Amino acid sequence: MLLILDDIHKQHLDILKNVDEKIVREFCRISIEHLFKGSNPKVYQSAAQRLNVETDIVQNVITGIMQLLIEASKMMVNEIEFRDSIIVLGFNNQSQEELVKCYLDHNQEIRSLLSSLNMGIPHYKNLEWRLDVQIASRTLRRPMEPSMLLKLQLEEENKSENIILEADPSNIIHMTQVLDQALQEAKSQHFRRIMRTSSLLSSLL
Repeated sequence: MLLILDDIHKQHLDILKNVDEKIVREFCRISIEHLFKGSNPKVYQSAAQRLNVETDIVQNVITGIMQLLIEASKMMVNEIEFRDSIIVLGFNNQSQEELVKCYLDHNQEIRSLLSSLNMGIPHYKNLEWRLDVQIASRTLRRPMEPSMLLKLQLEEENKSENIILEADPSNIIHMTQVLDQALQEAKSQHFRRIMRTSSLLSSLL
């Protein structure tokens, strides 16, 4: 599985194309420290002075590397997938190797960190459904409206819970439309920026 990097993420990493692998290695080290120990403005200022750039640019690079490592760790990509994902960024071979080494050295730690920050919210495991239709009734002259029975299975900390729901066709159609709208929103650039920001904030807690 390849990582999909948006334009803003690529811009954050763009400065790494113009520096040698020693600086890339240093940026990786700072990014890992930031993930596990929090930010250090003095380190940003020092790096900015050495590169003769604004501090904000250095901070963006650190953010970009952290985003890259977090997303790769969440998706559990292997070495080949990670390497293929960063080739498009245009780094030289030495810089690519530094990023790959950083990921391989720390992805297990990052996964553990992300797991420890899990809020324990139940998540979807399975859904079963049944359509109930009453063919006729002596007490009612009008046709009976069908109903949909849903058994939603949620899982939290290896414990499963079944929730039984009943809905008529109009509500099913409405839920389908809302879910479809949510899926479309999930594909938007705005949503992806929010998710990246949330991941970074969670990882720094």
